[in-house]
Amino acid sequence: MLGLLLAQSVGAQSHDPAVPAAVGQGIKALSKSQLISLALSAAPAHVAKHAAVMMPGEEGGLIEIKPGTNGFVCIPDIDGQPIPDPVCLDPAGFQWLSDLMARQPRPSNAVPGVAYMAQGGWHREKDGRILLGGDEPGSTRIQEPPHWMLLWPVESSSGLPSFPNPGGVYIMFDGTPFAHLMIYQDPRALR
Repeated sequence: MLGLLLAQSVGAQSHDPAVPAAVGQGIKALSKSQLISLALSAAPAHVAKHAAVMMPGEEGGLIEIKPGTNGFVCIPDIDGQPIPDPVCLDPAGFQWLSDLMARQPRPSNAVPGVAYMAQGGWHREKDGRILLGGDEPGSTRIQEPPHWMLLWPVESSSGLPSFPNPGGVYIMFDGTPFAHLMIYQDPRALR
């Protein structure tokens, strides 16, 4: 069942008319308008409509290429995969992701964050666990279907699984300060 969900989600990703053809190339060859479209494709329409868009700058960090009015920030790609993984986050979610990418010991947001990834995303697995961080030797890159996340520590004792499953909800990075709730539900279906 999960394999079917993943296959349907990945197939749907490549046919989304809002997403420019960046498959296999990443975001380097995209125009500013294509980067904006790609970034905004991560969120439900009512969020994307008023969200800011930031992209990686040439000297590192992020630069704003479209201002927003609702506090959400959308980014066309998180970590340079051949298939971009756009994300859209509220302010607490943006802080959480910034801390993760800066390899801080723990997130510094003081309230829960929300993040949308309607085009899906990626994680790495090794020895039956999802890795927090980079490309560890012997790990496998796994594509996630469209989902949204609650970026707030979730305890292992919650009874929720710590690995993708047919139920569509799990704790990613279980047992770490960056543990958070993954919900396999297409954000574009949220109202």
